[in-house]
Amino acid sequence: MQKRLSTKDVILYTFLTLIIILITATMYQIDRQWTKLSETTQALSAQSKDVSNLRVAISKLSKKVEEGGFQLAQSNSSPTAKPSKKNDNSSGVVPAFKRAYAATQLPDYASGDWKVNAFGNNLKTISPLVSSDADASTVQSYVLESLLTRDPDTLEWSGLLAKSWEISEDGLKITFQLRKNIVFSDGEPMTSEDIVFSYNFMMNKGIKAPGTQAYFEPLKSVTANGDYEVSFEFKRPYFEAINLAGGLNILPKHFYQPYMQKTEEYNESKGILIGTGPYRLTNPTSWTPDKGGVELVRNSRYWGEVQAPYDKIIWKIIQNDSARLTTYRNGELDSYIARPVEYKKLKSDQQMMGKSHNFEYMAPVAGYSYIAWNQGTKENPTIFADKRVRQAMTYITDRDKIISDIYLGYAEIAISPFSPRSKQHDTTLIARKSDLKKAKQLLADAGFKDSNGDGLLEGPDGKDFEFELTYFQANEDTKRMVLLLKDMYAKAGVKLVPTPTEWPVMIDKLDNKDFMAITLGWTSGIETDIYQMFHSSQTKTNGNNFINYKSDELDQLIDEARKTVEESKRMPLWKKAEAIFYEDQPYTFLKRSMSLVFIDKRYKNLSMTKLGLNSSMLPLETFVPKANQKYH
Repeated sequence: MQKRLSTKDVILYTFLTLIIILITATMYQIDRQWTKLSETTQALSAQSKDVSNLRVAISKLSKKVEEGGFQLAQSNSSPTAKPSKKNDNSSGVVPAFKRAYAATQLPDYASGDWKVNAFGNNLKTISPLVSSDADASTVQSYVLESLLTRDPDTLEWSGLLAKSWEISEDGLKITFQLRKNIVFSDGEPMTSEDIVFSYNFMMNKGIKAPGTQAYFEPLKSVTANGDYEVSFEFKRPYFEAINLAGGLNILPKHFYQPYMQKTEEYNESKGILIGTGPYRLTNPTSWTPDKGGVELVRNSRYWGEVQAPYDKIIWKIIQNDSARLTTYRNGELDSYIARPVEYKKLKSDQQMMGKSHNFEYMAPVAGYSYIAWNQGTKENPTIFADKRVRQAMTYITDRDKIISDIYLGYAEIAISPFSPRSKQHDTTLIARKSDLKKAKQLLADAGFKDSNGDGLLEGPDGKDFEFELTYFQANEDTKRMVLLLKDMYAKAGVKLVPTPTEWPVMIDKLDNKDFMAITLGWTSGIETDIYQMFHSSQTKTNGNNFINYKSDELDQLIDEARKTVEESKRMPLWKKAEAIFYEDQPYTFLKRSMSLVFIDKRYKNLSMTKLGLNSSMLPLETFVPKANQKYH
């Protein structure tokens, strides 16, 4: 028999419920207060350090004055003297900041506001070296800096952390002179010891960074010559020596040193990130993937002649394409990279165009997408170990149809890892057109035939030609492409099994070579070094040659090209390497896409450079005028 609740029971239950709610709210508030207290403690500690450093500097300055070693600048108040320009290029603005400085001279320039973007993938880690995706690299580029940077107007090298450099006659040694006014975001000064440490930490075999370690393999040593001079010595001539040495991300020794011994702890870390750059994490060790995004704040100690214009840089994690568009429309995001299928419609959308700058361009360093065919091991080869099968898969793949149907013409066919606008590319190579008849013949030559008349090819082992294609599950265009590929392959008697996968799982599959075929993309550079992705030595565990592709001829060409400094002799070697890609098809190279970008009109001074849109680089030269700012 049921017992009805009395008034007393109801009052008691209500009281208990209120107590539980109050306890939960109090715990939440305490947690918030503890986080805030931690941040405040860090800020006070940093300010104390700044005051201490200032006292030391004043003490040194006073001593210098007392000793007569300091001479006051002469007054320039003579009636005949011409007024000097303040901080212009001729009076000492670091060339790397000339564009950013010019922005600060615009009449409506203002600092402040936030820049809010979105990533379509969950980030697994943003710790340097052990992260392996482009989004993590994007975050790091706001925090970490290198000795040199590319001038976006000329593509020439320009000093950043280094003020000058000298290359030995034999090309085996590059010596950098460092700037003396640079501190990390925690206030500690940067010296040559940090550059040496950054190299040694990266090359520590306990650090899980085989791809990066392979890239820096030509370096023999990095040596400090006093506090502000450092030398990079190479084992042999290397065509990208200046890029390699000048592009090394500098990590503070005092901060990362403990992880030299605790490498496993560092390999599993999620957000250990600090540098000299214009932005920083509020707490350099506390970021975790469950935060739902990344938030960087302005580095108030930034050494650059132009301070970061935005108070915060934020990336939200929004995996669904439609959700990202809606969020942008609502003003909660400041940029949106459109899918081709929606782009033309959005360009005629009055609300969209009324609030947006609009750019469509093929970036000079546009990367490429591909299908990678895992060839397996020597003992356990896959069906893709036979190059005739890989050639057939490319002939089956109608890339023209993919570009027209999925990307609506806003892409071009990729022939190889080399950009068609690069000197590495052989213009006589023509992309393979879809040819089902030729594909079937190649498969027949490789021993694949439909013996039982069920429409599926069987291999020499009698098994159906069936394979899983792993792809990132949240990308709508990739999803549509995979379904199109499934139909294409079915016409050739090949069964493709779509395998949608979360991003962290995909990274694990790559590390463990746990897939049959996978579709992804690589970024590109002005000149692309293919050692990491295709040299036989990089088939090791966690290496970037995750398809176990081996070619002695290609290895020799890569090795020779990398040590050939003279461009006129190096380019023919790259073109021979490209011919091997064309023949072997370790990947089916799919396409290079145009960037289709909408940016909120609050942002000013957007422009195209030889490296692409300036807002996609460090945001030191774009800004929001004071009247248009909405975050305070």
